[in-house]
Amino acid sequence: MSVQPYLEVVFDKDGDGAAGQREVLARLGVTDLVLFAHGWNSSRSVASRLYGAFLAPFPGLVGAGARVGYAGVFWPSMMFTDEPIPDFEGLTAQFPGKEGAVGRLGALLTERPSDEGAFAEFGALLRDLTDVGRAGAVPDGGAEEGVPEFLTGDPVEVYGMFAEALESLTDGGGPALFGGGLGRLWKGAEEALRQATYYTMKRRAGKVGERGLGPLLGELARTTPALRVHLVGHSMGARLVSFALRGLPSGTRNVKSVTLLQGAFSHYAFASSLPHDRDASGALRDMQRRVDGPVVACYSRHDSALGVIYPLASRLARDDSQVVGLDRRWWAIGHDGIQAVPGTRSLTLDEALRSGVPGSGCVNVDAASVVRTGGPPSGAHSDICHPELARVVVSAGRFGR
Repeated sequence: MSVQPYLEVVFDKDGDGAAGQREVLARLGVTDLVLFAHGWNSSRSVASRLYGAFLAPFPGLVGAGARVGYAGVFWPSMMFTDEPIPDFEGLTAQFPGKEGAVGRLGALLTERPSDEGAFAEFGALLRDLTDVGRAGAVPDGGAEEGVPEFLTGDPVEVYGMFAEALESLTDGGGPALFGGGLGRLWKGAEEALRQATYYTMKRRAGKVGERGLGPLLGELARTTPALRVHLVGHSMGARLVSFALRGLPSGTRNVKSVTLLQGAFSHYAFASSLPHDRDASGALRDMQRRVDGPVVACYSRHDSALGVIYPLASRLARDDSQVVGLDRRWWAIGHDGIQAVPGTRSLTLDEALRSGVPGSGCVNVDAASVVRTGGPPSGAHSDICHPELARVVVSAGRFGR
């Protein structure tokens, strides 16, 4: 690991953590603790490489009066859309007991039969994989979100929409690349498989944050009240650390900053009232008030995973607590920052680095000047390992030079 002292914080899919984690964190003897949560990764080694690369600049940025410790949060997740899919071995590991469904999904994607009935079978297998329709099934993330339409709608129509969205990212070469007729729909079906794993894992991220990380931070506040905690999350990990705020015990004030890097959840999540429905609110209504410092959202227009695929999947989810409408209302925090929260400040990355991050409230930082590299379909979604973004975290936490 590129920084020390460094620890691993591990949670299972239900948010249960390894024994003794709080005690080990409390014994670090540091003034500030940076906790980083990965996104949709398939292995601990992938996340560890991300942590090592992102945290490498920190020792040169920390002020003389601060003693900083670091922790990587590990939770059972899947790769995001820029990773090779289908990874059926990984799917089997993440969906225990579903080996039959995973195997048949793999066979259909390999054979790609020109038969509408095959798409109906594929859709039924996705519902089985995610337990949609099973009597008594309880979603991992609770009852706050509805069942996505891409799991229940007409498969031919849904997979056609996904195929069209993917073609839009290929500079006009999509139809020729994907083929015509029913053949092109298999690219859409493959994307639906990705989104089915996303549907499960995003709920899991919220659950791990609220039931795992939040209570752990509450225990740290009780036993080590002087320790200042700084949460950092990438992609779905941004959702995890944000939902940890909902799991904080009342009155806990040890979280001093939150930095969201290409956050893969609704830009209305923190809103107390939605622009299109004043009687509705975001899933994390006013949770930014539990942070004794700023909540910083770094976003980039070059992130096509959040600018194209996420809005389409969100529309098909028909999830009013997250997003509504196939327009900017469907965008993610990592696409245009936190929205509909009064008093939110908006800065360019240069402005944030030159003048510093405001000390409280919601802050949007346009990071497109560095978060810009990556091919379709995800674009720059994972292009976050830049010293400039490390400086944003340090500035938000007030432990820099």
